Amino acid sequence: MLEKLLEGPKTYYVWLLFLLLCIAGCGLVYLTQLQEGLSITGMSRDVSWGLYISQFTYFVGVAASAVMLVLPTYFHHYKKFKRMIIFGEFMAVAAVVMCALFIVVDLGQPQRMLNVMVHPTPNSVMFYDMIVLIGYLCLNIVIGWVTLEAERHEVTPPKWIKPLIYLSILWAFSIHTVTAFLYAGIPGRHYWLTAIMAGRFLASAFCSGPAILLLLMLLLRRLTGFDIGEEAKKTLATIIVYAMCVNVFFYLLELFTAFYSGIPGHAEPIRVLFFGHEGHLLWVSYWMWAAVIMAIACLTILIPPQTRTHPTLMPIALIMLVAASWIDKGLGLLIGGFTPNMYEAITPYLPTCREVVVALGVYAVGALVLSLLWRVALGIKKETGHFTD
Repeated sequence: MLEKLLEGPKTYYVWLLFLLLCIAGCGLVYLTQLQEGLSITGMSRDVSWGLYISQFTYFVGVAASAVMLVLPTYFHHYKKFKRMIIFGEFMAVAAVVMCALFIVVDLGQPQRMLNVMVHPTPNSVMFYDMIVLIGYLCLNIVIGWVTLEAERHEVTPPKWIKPLIYLSILWAFSIHTVTAFLYAGIPGRHYWLTAIMAGRFLASAFCSGPAILLLLMLLLRRLTGFDIGEEAKKTLATIIVYAMCVNVFFYLLELFTAFYSGIPGHAEPIRVLFFGHEGHLLWVSYWMWAAVIMAIACLTILIPPQTRTHPTLMPIALIMLVAASWIDKGLGLLIGGFTPNMYEAITPYLPTCREVVVALGVYAVGALVLSLLWRVALGIKKETGHFTD
């Protein structure tokens, strides 16, 4: 099936060339980071995790969200998702690749990753995070490739693949749960020290990941004509809105617990995120209020069935949902956890330009992996007559 990588219009090759140039340019900046160290980033002694880890956290959720297609398809035999399930699995592969790269760029010396394998520490959550991510990557590559190969030959997938599919469902929940434990297991960070952190992570993943997938499928239809079907879009949009409602509800629970209890340690990070410190708004406060507005606006559009699948309103709502969830998990989560620090001091964190460029390079690698895998899937769909109904 690899020959399908070379099939495509001129715009496909232009897009690949653009991504390769982005990767090369951002790679040069990363070489600077390797030489000068993490001092080129906005991180410091008090803020040891920054943009890289926040993006790792977000894309673990995007990878886990593939279960929202796999679960209805294989457990409930919902056939409407079968046209796009391969795209969800391949998106999970690209997301896990990005997660791994964000860990690499976050390490001052990438060779230190070998210590996790050479000197395993079973009582470390990081050790299990590495295991579940590698396992999930392998599962999605094997399941996606084998099922696509079976579709190409128009035969039933081999029986041995079903246990792997069921395992991948459980594994999807585990990868984001273990990631949540990385945060919730740190007692000195009040914003993260909550038993509902894993639930919040999963709810956020199960709304933002499918929203990204649906947006990409809508874009794919405009570019190639491949359509997943109206029924599949309606069902996926319904899953998204339910997950977003749960996500917002969980955050409101955090607000109630923090402010009604009157415990300063729990309330102060939220207060700093939204209202600043000593009358001065932090730069992230504007982003957090924008996330609140976008979350309310997207739910206003997605909750009513009449507007949920509107051809114009639905993409706008999905973009706002993705942006709101990214701000919450990709910015607010890290800054809220480190601000104030354990000594009740404010250490501002702002990603530097070079830090952002390196992150964009990882995004470009993910987009390249996704483009190549989806090109293969589209080629098989077209070859077998499943391109259009």
